Amino acid sequence: MVSGQWLLSESKFMTLKHYQELIAWQKAMDLVVLAYKISAEFPREELFGLALQIRRAAVSIPSNIAEGQGRNTTRDFIHFLGIAQGSLQELETQVIVADRLRYLNAESKTGLIELSCEVGRLIHGLVNSLRDKANLAVTNR
Repeated sequence: MVSGQWLLSESKFMTLKHYQELIAWQKAMDLVVLAYKISAEFPREELFGLALQIRRAAVSIPSNIAEGQGRNTTRDFIHFLGIAQGSLQELETQVIVADRLRYLNAESKTGLIELSCEVGRLIHGLVNSLRDKANLAVTNR
């Protein structure tokens, strides 16, 4: 079973041609853009500190979704989605740190956290879908 196939019903599969079609990847890219815009407003001394960490964690999320989808197995895809989820939690932690340091206004913090939660739900749903597909493939052998 290749990670680019998605179960529509017990007997039908839809092929995903590109990771850019994944809503989780699209929303994660929106999160990257927002993280870059907001971290650009941090104090200059944070350019190579917290701002850089936020940007790296944010970029890691869609990057791991893409890499996982490009792998040859569903198991690999699920593994990389787990890494993306870890990077998402890292980003959320860094947003909380930035908020405690008063680098964020309430609107920026809320926007980052809400979009982060949405991306997390999408990744979780994708993992569940892949696990269901993998379990169905095993039982249909």
